[in-house]
This record gives sequence, C-alpha cells and structure tokens, in this order.
Amino acid sequence: MFGSFIEKLQGLFSGLKGKKLTEDNIGEAVRQVRLALLDADVNYSVTSEFIKRVKEKALGEALLKAVDPGQQFIKIVHDELVALMGTEEAPLDLNGKTSVVMLCGLQGSGKTTTCAKLAAYIGRTEKHKKVLMAACDLQRPAAVLQLHKLGKEIGVDVFSIEGETSPVKIARQALEKAKREEYDVLLVDTAGRLHLDEELMKELEELKKLLEPREVLFVANATTGQDAVKIAAEFDRRVQITGTVLTMLDSNARAGAALSIREVTKRPLKFEGVGEKIADFQLFYPRSMADRILGMGDVINLVKKAQEAFDEKESKELEKKLKKASFTYEDYLKQMGAVKKMGSLKSLLKMMPGFSGLEDLDYSDKEFGKLEAMILSMTPAERQEIVELEHSRRRRIAKGSGVDIEEVNRMVKGFKRVKQLFKNMPDMKGKKPGLSDLKELKKQFEGKQWR
Repeated sequence: MFGSFIEKLQGLFSGLKGKKLTEDNIGEAVRQVRLALLDADVNYSVTSEFIKRVKEKALGEALLKAVDPGQQFIKIVHDELVALMGTEEAPLDLNGKTSVVMLCGLQGSGKTTTCAKLAAYIGRTEKHKKVLMAACDLQRPAAVLQLHKLGKEIGVDVFSIEGETSPVKIARQALEKAKREEYDVLLVDTAGRLHLDEELMKELEELKKLLEPREVLFVANATTGQDAVKIAAEFDRRVQITGTVLTMLDSNARAGAALSIREVTKRPLKFEGVGEKIADFQLFYPRSMADRILGMGDVINLVKKAQEAFDEKESKELEKKLKKASFTYEDYLKQMGAVKKMGSLKSLLKMMPGFSGLEDLDYSDKEFGKLEAMILSMTPAERQEIVELEHSRRRRIAKGSGVDIEEVNRMVKGFKRVKQLFKNMPDMKGKKPGLSDLKELKKQFEGKQWR
C-alpha cells in the first residue's frame, strides 16, 4: 500500500534534512508533495486543501526559526495527514441493549468477510459481549454460505432463512432473535451491487428504518480508486453512514482515494483490513496511518497486538527468568506461540520504525518454524535444560525436526549466548544499556545466531 507515495515522500524529506528552508525550496517541496498525493489517487479538491494548509504552516515564522527546518516540514506534513484522516480513533458505539451494526457497500468491497472480522474483533476486545451475524446479502449466491462458514470458524452464531428472498424479512427476524436471546450485538451483512442503483439504496433505506442501527459502516475497497469517494458520498447521503471500514490495505493499490473519504463525507475512518486472515483487522488510528505513510513504522498497532497476545503476569515472570539467566527452551516455545498470535514475523518487523522496506527481503517464517520444530523435538527434560544436549541428543533432535545437525548446533550456541548476555546485564534497572550491550544484541539477531 502507498508504495510509490512513501518512496517519493521519503526521497523528498531526505533531501530537506539539515537544510535551511526558503520560500523557493518550500515551494518546490510543496509541489512535490502535491504531485505525490495526486499520483497516489488522492481526490483533487482534497489534495488542494491539504497543500494549502501545509504551505501556510511551512511559510510561517515559527518554521523559519526552527533548529532543523527540514524536520519541521516533515512534522507539518505528518500532522496534516493525521488531521486529514480524523486526528483521533473512532471506536464502535455499542452502548445499550442489542446494538445493531449495519454494513453496506458495493459488491466486491469485502462486506461479508468484514462482517466476520468485525465479529471476531468484538470478541477479542469486548469479551463479555454476545454477537449474532445476520446474512442479509441475497444478491451474491455464495454470501450466505460464506458467512456461515466464517461464523463457524470464529465461533459466532449466524442467522439466515433458507429460501427467503426478502432481506427485510430476514433482518426483522434476526433482530427479534437477537433481542429475545439477549445478544449484545447484531451485525447485519447487506447486499451490494456492481454499481450504485436506486433499487440497492431503497433496500438499504428500508433496512435502516427497520433496524435503527447504532452504526452504519460503509465498507470501501482500497483498490477502487476515485470512484470510492463518490460512492461513499452517495451512501452517506442516502443512509447516513457513521464511519468507513477500509479493506485490502495490504494490497499494492495506490489507496489514496481511501484517504479522501473522510474529508469528503466528514465521517470517521473506523477500521482497516490489513490482510486475508480474520485477525488482520484493527481499529483505524490516524497517527498510525500517517506514520506508515511516512515510513515511520507502526508502533501503535504493534503495542496493541503485543498487549492482546502476551499475558502480563507471564511477561513479568519471563523478565525475572531472563535476568537470572534461567530462561529455558520451554519458555522460548511459549513466547513463540504468543508472537505467532500477533501475525507473521515479517509483518511484525515491518511495523517497527526503520523496517518499512522489508517487503523486498526474503524473510519468511520458515526459519521461525524450524526453530519451533527443533524445540518440539526435544524431550521435556531437554527443554527445561535438566540434561545437557550432547552430540547424540542433538543428532536425534535434527532428525526429528528435519534439519541438519549444524542448524541445531547454531540454535544451541545462539541460545546460550543470549542467556549469557542477559546474565551479564543484571543491574540494568533504571539505566540505559551501554553501546557494547547494544552491539552484542545486534550481533545476536543480525548475525543469524538463531538460524
């Protein structure tokens, strides 16, 4: 996503760092930002307003007196990107009994999958809430079957009526069931069309009148282009959307049109789909998106993922073990399981500042899987380090995990070096690690001691 846009901005910013800005080079920088936005498919009027605000701030007296004007210009662009996308996150309004959330959008935008992703998200973040999904998309033959399949996968109930042709009747009975059986949230997957038409809008208006939803979410495919802005505006005019869900943001699409939706509709961007898996769905954070666009990583969502995956009590116990150098292969196996819940290793590294170019690296999770296989091939006593891993034991582990014995040797060596490193850092509380400590850590993980 935003590939060439990110490259152009980063190239521009690197050329500005350390320079004193003048009206001439500010004008050139603003022109380059404008071209980058238009090339990324950002709406023309939205781009014009964005550039106007950036230029006004960049030519201000405060900028010209800044210690590093180039960095200040980057900050101005960053802040304006955040403002363009809404400044603050906009969580779902699920207050009250049986909150109804209606999803709408064109066919192919990913409504059905988004419905399941949203149900799973609510399950992760609002554990006490009971969710029901209603299959009201009768236009696409496989939509009902797909929703049932996804519902079974995530453990969420799905309501449908076989043979029924009226989505309004299905919605009415789904609402009655949700209230009768005390579901906290009813998610309604509605039909789409290949293009906007009067029949679709009348159906949605009727559904909205019946359901009285707390949320009407417009699902927009990031690959749609400028049409997404016009479509969003029309949906908002007819059914008054409360927010937008952006899908396929993991694609190579220019995706700039998605950034224009909020400015045109004045409705918040609420969620984003960042992959094919059900778990690849998260609250939209404007600051996080601005960071990603400018190649600054995605620390906000990385921390969120870590908080969901790691148990706080276990993490504290692990910290104690690391400091005492009593960390075992068994502990490491548990940590790998938690990390895998967060997503692929490559996707996690891309969320860290300075790792935005990882898509070009051959950094698969195979090596991670090999390490897991080697540890699983150990006996419980070996994983707890009760017995020493002698040559014959290492050969058996290599055979059991399908790797060469050299890889087992490297794993053992790397594991011991990291343990020793932490053992030599027992009094680090309250102070920063020294340069030699950081160099050693860098050597462990860049020197492929774990591979």
